[in-house]
Amino acid sequence: MGSIKQPSEAKVEKFWVRYIDVLKLFRIPERAIPWYRKHAQAFIDDHSGTRLQEHTTESLQLWLETLGRNDRIDDWVFRQKVDAMRLLFCHLLQLGWAKSFDWELWSAGAKSLGNDHPTVARNYEMIDQSIENSKNYLGTSYPEIYRKFLIAVRIPDYSINTEKSYLSWIIRFLRFHPERLPYSCSESEVASFLEHLALKRKVASATQAQALNALVFFFTRVLEKPLGEIGPFKRPKQPKRIPTVLSPSEIDSIFTHLHGTTGLMIHLMYGTGMRVMECVRLRIKDLDFEYRNIVVRQSKGKKDRSVPMPEILIEHLHRQIRFVKEQHSGDTAAGVGTVYIPEALSRKYPNAKSELRWQYLFPSSRIARDPRSNTARRHHIHQTVIQKAIKIATDKAGIRKRVTSHTMRHSFATHLLESGSDIRTVQELLGHTDVSTTMIYTHVVGRGGQGVRSPLDGLHRPPRL
Repeated sequence: MGSIKQPSEAKVEKFWVRYIDVLKLFRIPERAIPWYRKHAQAFIDDHSGTRLQEHTTESLQLWLETLGRNDRIDDWVFRQKVDAMRLLFCHLLQLGWAKSFDWELWSAGAKSLGNDHPTVARNYEMIDQSIENSKNYLGTSYPEIYRKFLIAVRIPDYSINTEKSYLSWIIRFLRFHPERLPYSCSESEVASFLEHLALKRKVASATQAQALNALVFFFTRVLEKPLGEIGPFKRPKQPKRIPTVLSPSEIDSIFTHLHGTTGLMIHLMYGTGMRVMECVRLRIKDLDFEYRNIVVRQSKGKKDRSVPMPEILIEHLHRQIRFVKEQHSGDTAAGVGTVYIPEALSRKYPNAKSELRWQYLFPSSRIARDPRSNTARRHHIHQTVIQKAIKIATDKAGIRKRVTSHTMRHSFATHLLESGSDIRTVQELLGHTDVSTTMIYTHVVGRGGQGVRSPLDGLHRPPRL
């Protein structure tokens, strides 16, 4: 006869059967189910004196924070642990607090910035390392030219996005003329490449102009062989597009589906006109509650600017700072309480990286290795978290417009103009160098044909369709 299981053993086995049923219901792959169970078991083992039903937001958050300080855990493993906890507390135990827990922040917020992220990307000192680890065509085929390119683009402190874009176009150009060495290329090769982009690749005029800028930089600053007259070549037509703008009621409908930290960030973007990268890079010191002011540092064009702090978000921002303060205290105690500081500032203020005021207002949910210095530290939340949250909220709100994070900025500018704000004021708040860039929003305010009323609306009776 087989041994009779103790009641407690049978109860435990029934619990795991129910948990696995939940995993299957949510289409967790068969190969991942043992790992989900292992993560749930690890949480139970770490709280052996507490029943699962007795857990609260605080106990789960403390456990996740402890895990988040272990930089040896891969991003995907950390996200899997968070998902295992979500299915356990939300869908198996169905505890009330679990429904309002900010799962998205802990899961998506765990994404590391990566080697090529604009915040932590590269500096001049990393050139040798970049060449050594290079897998691109220019670096492998012409390492000395690649070195000159990196020096030329990094000493003047071009943005990482510009560096990546220029490198991509240079490689495409060299691959387009494989029979020619870089130094032997001339204006005619440039013209034929640009015409190929317009006629064969059907690129937009702005894309062709970007390619031309990259090649001018390459020939002038890298090859030290400035281009002369390129000659005529086919240019695409310049389209005139009006930005997508949401009405106040559409904004409100999207906001009803946002909550937690990501909700606060999207509210802040609409309320200030900040770009998504400007929002995720905010530091605590950039908030001035006395003057109701937020300073946006090193935005597009390396310029600082000031934007208004929405009164309605003040208490939420104070609460976010309290959260960062508690998190930073735990990080400091664990020996990982530093943050990325630009090179020049880190030399001038060596202790700044450990100070609370320099911490990111919206930090990542876990510690990660800085790809430049190999230091374990907490970076800001990844911008894709915001982009994903906006898409989900837009779909839930049933809005058919194509809404992105930049739509919040477009809506901010348009609604200010509609409320009577001066266009020069809006230009300053957006950080535009030229007022003509801001003028595009006046077309939106015009409401179709510059405010002209359609003659169809003047009919005495509605059409019979």
